[in-house]
Amino acid sequence: MENLQAYGEFARVYDMFQDNVDYDVWGAWLKQQLKEYGILDGLVLDLGCGTGTMTELLAEAGYDMIGVDNSEEMLAEAMEKRVESGHDILYLLQDMQEFELYGTVRAVVSVCDSLNYITEEEELQHVFALVNNYLDPHGIFLFDMNTVYKYQTMIGDATIAENREEGSFIWENSYDEESGINTYELALFIPREDGLYEKTEEVHYQRAYPLEKIKELIQNAGMELLAVYDAYTMEPPKEDSGRLTFVVREHGKEV
Repeated sequence: MENLQAYGEFARVYDMFQDNVDYDVWGAWLKQQLKEYGILDGLVLDLGCGTGTMTELLAEAGYDMIGVDNSEEMLAEAMEKRVESGHDILYLLQDMQEFELYGTVRAVVSVCDSLNYITEEEELQHVFALVNNYLDPHGIFLFDMNTVYKYQTMIGDATIAENREEGSFIWENSYDEESGINTYELALFIPREDGLYEKTEEVHYQRAYPLEKIKELIQNAGMELLAVYDAYTMEPPKEDSGRLTFVVREHGKEV
């Protein structure tokens, strides 16, 4: 299935419509996990970094950040933030399924269900293997994924609409039980200087993977699963968890 993860016009207002995401809480959780495994500084990769909000938070915490995303528009927004903050962040326009780095990193993070955009099992396993390849020995991979429950029950076949002064959107979801694919159809209305609205449409696909399947793909990729939590907490997964966070460790390299 063609995967249109690269956000176009929506990138310009992505942060505005993501203001329900508590990046500070998520960032604190990531920093606590990194600290737990002795990663207090050094190179960290933000995979599927989008507009760089989390990349900036981790750079602020003292990490040498690299951001990878396959959307030029999203990276353009990220680079504007970099100018404002003055942080020395390296941004790379790459598909997460084929990303390449110059060397290994101490940790990799991937937030905001970026990995749900990978809609084939073998491709997700390949990404896990790539991450393992680019991690230092015993390096840590922290990521989140939306759950099957979320697509089935929380957003499946729902229409979400917001009307704001800066712009409006209609976000239609349709979930296919058999394939596990959730289709997002985005219609965006942005006001122009002449008072009229410009409409753009985008289609995105995400796949829900059962927890046991994610565990299997991590193991098949040669990595070591250390923990799974309910979202950005230290609580175990629940039947009604909408998002899970994973702590995974590099395996196979000599220290």
